[in-house]
Amino acid sequence: MSMLEVKVDGLALDMTTNSPVVILAPINLNKVLPIWIGHSEAWAIAMELSGIGSKRPMTHDLLKAVIASLSAQLEKVEITELKDQTFYARLLLNVSGTILAIDARPSDSIALALKWGAPIYAEEGLFNLQEGEQKIDLSNDPESLADRLKKINPEDFGKYSL
Repeated sequence: MSMLEVKVDGLALDMTTNSPVVILAPINLNKVLPIWIGHSEAWAIAMELSGIGSKRPMTHDLLKAVIASLSAQLEKVEITELKDQTFYARLLLNVSGTILAIDARPSDSIALALKWGAPIYAEEGLFNLQEGEQKIDLSNDPESLADRLKKINPEDFGKYSL
């Protein structure tokens, strides 16, 4: 399993499904990995990306506080696989020198990684998703999802109340 370090390249709104999409991009590679997420997770990620805090702890703030109060630290997040149209991820927590791998949704994992300033990794094979026998390279296909997502006005995402 080969992991690539990724960054959150942005958030978009898929107009066909009215669903938020977080876009991950490997560092120093021209590819993207779009992951459809829930509205509340998109809100949490957007708040972290924009540096906006909340007056009271939100769910991801609470989880970070619980992890820290147990003297643990989030080392990194890994987006590991796509199975039955569902992405899987894990949090790698350092608890007194022991690394624990905790199963988690990618959206929650990304929000926590942003809160901790922890690195995010994704399985390299996820960037060449299969559709039947044909590989889809999201970076080169002119009609690709990546191009369609880049055309979405980011302000459209902010018009939805969460």
